[in-house]
Amino acid sequence: MSDLDQLHLAQLTAQSLARIRERTPLVHNITNFVVMNDTANVLLALGASPVMAHALEEVREMVTYAGALVLNIGTLEERWIEAMLVAGEEANARGIPVVLDPVGAGATTFRTTTTERIRSAVRVAVVRGNAAELATIAGMEAKIRGVDSVASGDAGSAARLAAARFGGAAVVSGVVDHVADGARAAEIRNGHPLMGRITGSGCMATATVGAFLAVEPDPFLAATEAMIAFGIAGEMAAERSAGPGTFRVQLMDAVAALDEATILARTRASAREAQPA
Repeated sequence: MSDLDQLHLAQLTAQSLARIRERTPLVHNITNFVVMNDTANVLLALGASPVMAHALEEVREMVTYAGALVLNIGTLEERWIEAMLVAGEEANARGIPVVLDPVGAGATTFRTTTTERIRSAVRVAVVRGNAAELATIAGMEAKIRGVDSVASGDAGSAARLAAARFGGAAVVSGVVDHVADGARAAEIRNGHPLMGRITGSGCMATATVGAFLAVEPDPFLAATEAMIAFGIAGEMAAERSAGPGTFRVQLMDAVAALDEATILARTRASAREAQPA
């Protein structure tokens, strides 16, 4: 692969966004109570069609209609885990890509072992989390408090090692977002600090990855494009906000307002062949 420059990545992002709005893919979310509403609304603003179905009795049927399946372990209990495993199995059987957000992996044994259960049973196309979560998955030293990253090692290495462990692409969100798979690595410098001041921005980013993955078959490119788009929306929202409260509202409007011209003008990202982790 030759390196992808900023303009090429911006063009790919704009093209995928146009496909989302043209096709309105269904994104099936088994996600946590805290972010359900915001996740559904950010997908609608993007142009996708969200469904929040977690009942064990229906997830296998529901996922058959989806362009992507998003699994988020933010508020766990055993029956939800069973539903994630069943939905993931069905998605794999039908070639529907799966995105995993291992919220709080490393904070408790339950969350860490659940992440491993899903990894072992479900083929995950993209795993997205903060630095501590993915460092935990990668076997690196990390510190996490609740579901927030406190400290970890190199984010780029965490992304590469987590990608190798899952066999797909991995995203480490932070001041700089790092995306990696077995052959490539990307850095996205879009975003704003206010994104870390509201609950669920990471979960919304994961759902955005699901929407892009529904129209872009390359998990690495889908994840990179999603983080570019969501980061740009965060910047736009911050410019119109007085603080975290108004930022949350403005973020939805900014996602809806994303267009090709804005993406071409504001993208700050690059991709290259990956170095060994």
